[in-house]
Amino acid sequence: MFGYRPDPKSTPLDVSTHEKPRSALLLAIAALVAIILWQIPLGNYLLYPFTILSTWFHEMGHGLTAILLGGYFRELVIYPSGSGFARYGGEVLLGNLGHGLVAMGGPLGPAIAGSLFILSSRSHRATDICLKALGMIILASVLLWVRSLFGIVFMTLVGIAILLVAYRGNRWLKGISIQFLGVQACISTFQQVDYLFTYAILGEQLSDTGLLQQYLWLPYWLWGALISAMTLGLLLWSLKVAYTRSK
Repeated sequence: MFGYRPDPKSTPLDVSTHEKPRSALLLAIAALVAIILWQIPLGNYLLYPFTILSTWFHEMGHGLTAILLGGYFRELVIYPSGSGFARYGGEVLLGNLGHGLVAMGGPLGPAIAGSLFILSSRSHRATDICLKALGMIILASVLLWVRSLFGIVFMTLVGIAILLVAYRGNRWLKGISIQFLGVQACISTFQQVDYLFTYAILGEQLSDTGLLQQYLWLPYWLWGALISAMTLGLLLWSLKVAYTRSK
C-alpha cells in the first residue's frame, strides 16, 4: 500500500543528525546578533519589524499575566518608535506578589512562550497548532486590546502573515518560522537590556524591575540579572531539546 509514514526517529524540520547542531547554532547566533544590533542605532532600523513584535510580546506578557491573576487587560499601545505600554486593572490575586508577577510577565513571559514555540518544532502537528494559535492570538489582541492606529495596522499584517505560513507554507517553512519566532520572543527581553537594570525611566516612572523591587523587596538590578539569566537559560534549553533526537 502506498502512502507516507513518518519515521518515528525523524528529527525536527527533517534535518539530518549532522545538520541539527549546525541549525541550532545558527539560530543561537542569529539571536546573539539581534541582541547586539538592538543596542546600536543602525541595528534598530535593520530589525525594525522585530522591534515592534518584541514590544507586542512584552506588553502582552503583562496583560495576560494580569488576566491569569484575576485582573483584566485594559489596553495595549504600540508606537512607531517601538515603545509601548500595557494597562491592566482590577484586583489581582496574591497582593504584592501578584503585582510583582504582572511586572515580571513583561520581560519573562515572552521567553516562556518563545521556548514553547521552539519546543513545538519537534512535532509537525504541534508546529501547525502553535503557528495558527499565535496568528489568531495576534488578531484577537488587535480586536480586544490594541488601541493605537499604528499597532492595529502593523499587528494585523503580522497576524495575517503568520496565518498564511500556517495554512499555506510547507513543513520546512513552518518549522523554521516557529523556531525563529520563538527565538525572537525569547530575546525580546534584551531589546533594551539596559532597561532591565534601570530603576526608573526619566527619574519618574518605575521600570519593570523597579516595580519588582517595590513589590518583592530584592534590588532592581538583581531582578534584572535573574530575568536575564532565566531568559537565556530558557532559550538555550529549548534549542537543545528541540534538536535532540527523541528516543
